[in-house]
Amino acid sequence: MNKRIKIFDLTEQYKSLSKKVNKDILKILKSGQYILGDNVNKLEEEFSNFIGSKYSVSCNSGTDALVLSLRALDIGHGDEVITTPFTYFATAEAIALVGAKPIFADIDPKTFNINYNDIEKYINRRTKAILPVHLFGQSAEIIKIKKLCKKYRISLIEDCAQSFGAKKNSKYTGTFGDFGCFSFFPTKNLGCAGDGGMITTNSNVKMKKLKKLRNHGGLIRNVHEYIGYNSRLDEIQAAILLAKIKIINSLDKKRNEIAKLYQSSIKNQLIALPYKTEDNSHHVYNQYTIKVKNRKKFVKYLSANSIPYGIYYPIPIYKQKAMKMFNYKCHLNNTEKITKECISIPIYPELSKESIKYISKVINNYK
Repeated sequence: MNKRIKIFDLTEQYKSLSKKVNKDILKILKSGQYILGDNVNKLEEEFSNFIGSKYSVSCNSGTDALVLSLRALDIGHGDEVITTPFTYFATAEAIALVGAKPIFADIDPKTFNINYNDIEKYINRRTKAILPVHLFGQSAEIIKIKKLCKKYRISLIEDCAQSFGAKKNSKYTGTFGDFGCFSFFPTKNLGCAGDGGMITTNSNVKMKKLKKLRNHGGLIRNVHEYIGYNSRLDEIQAAILLAKIKIINSLDKKRNEIAKLYQSSIKNQLIALPYKTEDNSHHVYNQYTIKVKNRKKFVKYLSANSIPYGIYYPIPIYKQKAMKMFNYKCHLNNTEKITKECISIPIYPELSKESIKYISKVINNYK
């Protein structure tokens, strides 16, 4: 391999969109309208049309999307929210930021998503919501989780930071719960050139509250109904996202093609490839995460062969120093095991077939 392989290459995607994006950004700069303008309004409309939600409310990040959703449900001190310990820290962080306590259920060892069968035992009178993450681009058991929420009359917030375009029973993730929370961080399947987020909902009342919360608690200048946030998506990021959402289906198709190539090419008994559910669902492969018993040895092997990797996630959230205040005593077996074995290899639409073949060959030769 002459060309250096990257874990993710944003520059290649920009090249294909540069003419359109550069023109739109220059137009915005000349307009003088940089915050909550026409591009943001259009993006919110197009996002809802794509996903199938009644409303979409943009914000500053995927983390803010979670915080705003929790606040819109009046979740706070003394409340509990059940979620997964195997995800990016922001999921649990958002719960803690509103004053509630994250409660962790174990994960499915195959899909890495929250284990539906482990949730119910944690529900009590303090439980106000379940917050599953559709990890690595694959939907959690969201239909079963929604039934559980209905049974106990608690709210459902979907963390879709890694699952834009993923489906369960022909419905997009982000359309099952009270809220769907999306991240536009640059490396996401639909990413911008900075930070950005989106919240989907079918409630007109909740949509209006979200719009107030993201703008210092009010829609009218100097009139504040809530203690809110400065969490507005800017026009430049909206314009970039509008350009990308038009080609997202083709980008998604390329990711799936790469995943299939890996699936058919990697034949090593020491490596467990990603598990894809066989039901009526659609995986979008935000990450291609494999499992290996001796990860330390495997990491050295990949590095020696110039193959980049990512470890998502090496520490269960309940073991993070920042969570010390909650005094967790839990030891979730599947989570503990997967955090020691998981490792992600490159997957992005512009990854060349030559690189995929090389990566596969190197992994096949691992002993």
